[in-house]
Amino acid sequence: MAKRDYYEILGITKEASADEIKKAYRRKAMEYHPDRNPGDKEAEAKFKEAAEAYEVLSNPDKKRIYDQYGHSGLENNGFGGGGFSMNIEDIFSQFSDIFGGSFFGGFGSGERAGNSRASRGSDIRIRLKLTLEDIVNGIKEKKIKIKKDVACEKCKGTGAKDGHLRTCNTCGGRGMVTQVTSTFFGQMQRTTTCPTCNGEGRIPAEACPHCYGRGIIQGEEVISVDIPAGVTEDMQLTMKGRGNAAPRGGVSGNLLITFEELPHDTFKRSDNDLVYNLLITIPEAILGTNKEIKLLDSSTIKVPIEPGIQPGKILRIRNKGIPNHRNSTKGDLLVIVNVFIPKNLSKDEKKIIEKLAESENFQVKDNRSFFDRMKDSFNF
Repeated sequence: MAKRDYYEILGITKEASADEIKKAYRRKAMEYHPDRNPGDKEAEAKFKEAAEAYEVLSNPDKKRIYDQYGHSGLENNGFGGGGFSMNIEDIFSQFSDIFGGSFFGGFGSGERAGNSRASRGSDIRIRLKLTLEDIVNGIKEKKIKIKKDVACEKCKGTGAKDGHLRTCNTCGGRGMVTQVTSTFFGQMQRTTTCPTCNGEGRIPAEACPHCYGRGIIQGEEVISVDIPAGVTEDMQLTMKGRGNAAPRGGVSGNLLITFEELPHDTFKRSDNDLVYNLLITIPEAILGTNKEIKLLDSSTIKVPIEPGIQPGKILRIRNKGIPNHRNSTKGDLLVIVNVFIPKNLSKDEKKIIEKLAESENFQVKDNRSFFDRMKDSFNF
């Protein structure tokens, strides 16, 4: 079944501001909130659908990709099916700014409010430097060492000495506390996460002396990641659950990888095309030749130079550029021909050039405009 348009789900246009997107999601979330629609599977599905739309449209990088390429663009940029696989508890946890405070006032007594929910570790963002060779060929199982929060080995991530936990006295194991305040309109009920156990419902009977009861310590991990060929600097690769560990056995965050292209001595990138400056001699430009170019995948090609080629001529070699990470196509290799002009000549060389300058074939005969000559520089 095809996914619905995210803007249609929230009832907004592409021109909506970040604040308008947030307000639209809040309206939909309140309409389909599980506490307002107990047992209604259709409402639950729409609640998750709205959260998925907001998760994408509230993220500038994902929104830009979605606006340009739609759902398939998100999938091809490492976000999976929009990068969304959260259950209802995850939604409440990740979008706490939407569901905080008085949002629950008046309908916090449903089943969800009586369940504790696990904490979530924070995401880790890293920027990976890649050479043009890496981008053209891709990298299989690249090893990355990152510093991160990891589960405490002494207490197995529980935060408790000997792993023994007890029920939180503040919330009675519910993970939520309810406050009742009086207003002009009567009593208002407000349900929030328990400040003592942070919504977990249990706390260490005795804190682990190694992690001081947190269940996590600072460590490092070597992660293996496959980098597809053709990645771009505006692309983000998401590795779910490879971010910081959560306190006391919660859900780990994600590892978010972006890319930085390092300068190359020989080639330059232009979208999926590669640009190569080819320097030839005056005799080669006049008489023609074949030049060999070593490509970034270690293969070589021979580029024919026609007699009388003009400086600045661009030769397009099809399918010798950078792979497109969204499909199986490749960009082109653009070879810009430049002619080397020597500065220092011997007396004999000068005499030869002076003699050639008198020849009719060495006289300028092209009276066309600069723009007309530029058109002829491109060979498509």
